[in-house]
Amino acid sequence: MSMLVRLPILLALLLSLTVHAAPAPDQQAVASAHPVATAAGHLILDQGGNAFDAAIAVAATLAVVEPYGSGIGGGGFFLLRQPGDNTPRYRFIDARETAPLAAHRDMYLDQANEPQRVINGPLAAGIPGTPAALVHLAENYGVLPLAQSLAPAIAAAEDGFAVGESYRTLVGFRLAAMQADAETARIFLQNDQAPASGSLIRQPELADTLRALATQGHDGFYRGPVAERLVSGVQAAGGIWQPTDLENYRVIEREPIRFDSRGFEVISAPPPSAGGIALAGILQGLEQLPAATPGSVQWTHQLVELMRRTYRDRAVLLGDSDFIEVPTARLVSAEYARQLAAGVNPEQATPSTELGPPQPFQEGTNTTHFSLIDRQGNAVAATLSINLPFGAAFTVPGTGVLLNNEMDDFAADPSGKNSYALAGSEANAIAPGKRPLSSMTPTMLENDGQLAVLGTPGGSRIISMVLLGTLQAMDARPVTEWVSRPRFHHQYLPDHIQVEDSAFDSRQQAALQALGHSIRPVGRDYGDMQALLWDKRRGELSAASDPRGEGEASVQHPIKPD
Repeated sequence: MSMLVRLPILLALLLSLTVHAAPAPDQQAVASAHPVATAAGHLILDQGGNAFDAAIAVAATLAVVEPYGSGIGGGGFFLLRQPGDNTPRYRFIDARETAPLAAHRDMYLDQANEPQRVINGPLAAGIPGTPAALVHLAENYGVLPLAQSLAPAIAAAEDGFAVGESYRTLVGFRLAAMQADAETARIFLQNDQAPASGSLIRQPELADTLRALATQGHDGFYRGPVAERLVSGVQAAGGIWQPTDLENYRVIEREPIRFDSRGFEVISAPPPSAGGIALAGILQGLEQLPAATPGSVQWTHQLVELMRRTYRDRAVLLGDSDFIEVPTARLVSAEYARQLAAGVNPEQATPSTELGPPQPFQEGTNTTHFSLIDRQGNAVAATLSINLPFGAAFTVPGTGVLLNNEMDDFAADPSGKNSYALAGSEANAIAPGKRPLSSMTPTMLENDGQLAVLGTPGGSRIISMVLLGTLQAMDARPVTEWVSRPRFHHQYLPDHIQVEDSAFDSRQQAALQALGHSIRPVGRDYGDMQALLWDKRRGELSAASDPRGEGEASVQHPIKPD
């Protein structure tokens, strides 16, 4: 082919892969898992803050009003979009917890006398990252003082929030562990039981800790009186934190995973998240398979087979890229996706054991997500977690800080399983200062016509939920359908499709079983997706909160500050 012929083709290709700047929306949108947090985000935007200031307010408020899903005793990921002069700029803030410096690979292997210590109590807790992320956002991306952005959360902690049904349900899962810790029981239970619906939960000690963070920044949490109380409280209860663990904690700015699929650029989470890599394999792999109608048996079969393969890669290859070599470029490439697709039998499910030796492990489901955008086009997708409901069920006295139990997201036994039945390996083994592998997948899709921002809690099922929402967005479905569509999931092991009750009708189930798939009903709805869509051509924003949860999504014309 001559150069004269190749140049127009190359130019067309470059143009197809470039997202050009568009006029900013004249509205703002916030979608979060709790109405109080959504209101906090709008309040800060109305006070002249940008999306990053609002993200601080929403994250900190969720830490107060949704203690079963996130908290300043946990961590998470923030995917940021800034409009730029010509093309948008994306950054990924890794605020994942780290293993304490006294942690080691085999610290949980001898559990004969204390089988719950990997999930209950301070030995289960990694070093929190959320407070550092809030400071980092304020210092590097926000326009308001940190104290102003934290004010709604401080007020919520002081004034209290009303207990909802999600709170009561999740207390039921963790009641014994919460009863075992006097401080957790005092704050979050009433008479050692789940509080009545509508009861107020007040957290004055947490308000004081947030004030220290607001006035002193990073040192307000990681050094000084708060840090001293955290370390002494953890050690007194049998934990292994040291002052150096807190002093050394820093968030890491990473380049997000970026790839193209069906006319969109997909921007998602890099390691230590498995999400962006899995989305790249599945979405690009799907393009290599015969076209199938969305929702059909063949389409479902294709997705499940690609899920199976990418989740095996998660188990064998992925971990903290600061500690192990993750072949990210290869795993995200279209060529690798072609290899994944080439192994899919269109007429038969592949037993997971045929893909190689099993590598079992698990991941917490109680997480939270929010998506927001301001009128300048800055956007944030953030997924935050403390792992299991109410984390380690251990609150450090005098701080109000409920600790995570994210150490369970490591392969505590690299040859065994964790509490969510996910497969793991040496790549995700415990090491001092290491960040555990995660499925949290805050994601954006963008082209010249639209920007989609989405994410969800759900442990190992996060990736498949974000995948299904992404496909809805690519098919130009309304944002309400992304968050509400029935869901299904396969994670390599255990070797069955997990389905919501309404995901497949009896004919579809029978056809999938005829292909060799085993189907396991979930028994109840799962996930709590928060999403928004900016239609650039129409200049319209829309947002939706998952009907399975108690959240709220709203689009508003901002109130200009005086």
